[in-house]
Amino acid sequence: MNNPLLFADSSLARAVEAFVAYKRALDRKFDTEAGALRLFVHVLEADGVDTPGAVTAATIDRFLSGRPRPRPRSYNHLLGVLRRFFSWLVLQGVVEASPVTASVRRQGGQRMPYLFDLAQAHRLLAVARQLPDRSGAAHRGLIYETLFALLFGLGLRVGEACRLRVGDVDCARAVLTIRQTKFAKDRLVPFGPNMGRRLEGYLAARFAEIPADDTPLFGFAAGRAIRPTSVTQVFHALLPRLALEPQPGVAAPRLHDLRHSFAVGTLLRWYREGIDPNQRLLHLATFLGHVDPMSTAVYITMTDALLEEANARFRRFTGPLSADGGPQ
Repeated sequence: MNNPLLFADSSLARAVEAFVAYKRALDRKFDTEAGALRLFVHVLEADGVDTPGAVTAATIDRFLSGRPRPRPRSYNHLLGVLRRFFSWLVLQGVVEASPVTASVRRQGGQRMPYLFDLAQAHRLLAVARQLPDRSGAAHRGLIYETLFALLFGLGLRVGEACRLRVGDVDCARAVLTIRQTKFAKDRLVPFGPNMGRRLEGYLAARFAEIPADDTPLFGFAAGRAIRPTSVTQVFHALLPRLALEPQPGVAAPRLHDLRHSFAVGTLLRWYREGIDPNQRLLHLATFLGHVDPMSTAVYITMTDALLEEANARFRRFTGPLSADGGPQ
């Protein structure tokens, strides 16, 4: 602990800011986590604890108990942020051991996400198309129809779709530019001819004149992009008209399930085309904007269809041998 750059004698606040800067240097936004850590500093400094070495297990427990988290997932996220922060301090030689000793809360049985098939997605677009205009909200049906099409057809996050600008749509090269994604990276997302025609039609119907490149692609008020919360509210308002019936063990449909459906649908298509999904998982992770394929594994829900295709592929691999010793 002799390195003066390791802020062993600095305040807890400086330690947190150094950790946040470290995470953001790795191209992570880290906004939610930074807010939680700064709240941690504020609460502890009010109790006279202002250096990393002064934090004890009892200090951590008091902080956690003072931040009610009825959902295990929310509590575990907060706990995990603190654990990573102090583990980093240990690696830096700032503290000898992490004071975080609390255990994660056990979560109930995880329900499978709802997966939209192509027919259900078309129904969603159809009911969205019928949304009436409102005062100050022209082309409302067209906007939501096109936005939902991007979420299902390209697997975009809702925030990514809402942040799109007109200049991000390149119909000539059939590619979208997705800026400042979840991990503070930009990426290019190619699209097929059907999506290209949809986007060209949208631009022609939505804008009477050629707009500036920085004009929000989806928005009502001048210069303001539509908010993800608004998209979520409209999605749930339309659900009763779709008459969807989740199977036992499957969660009620959420907006994010459109992205999940894209990922699982892509894997299923690869299986049916004879493509080994293991050889393409990195491609899918890059397309979805994940930093590594392990993040993509979250979307690989083992549906009956996927299991059937995987089993069929295994049977072909382990089937009877031909005369030359290879699979028949």
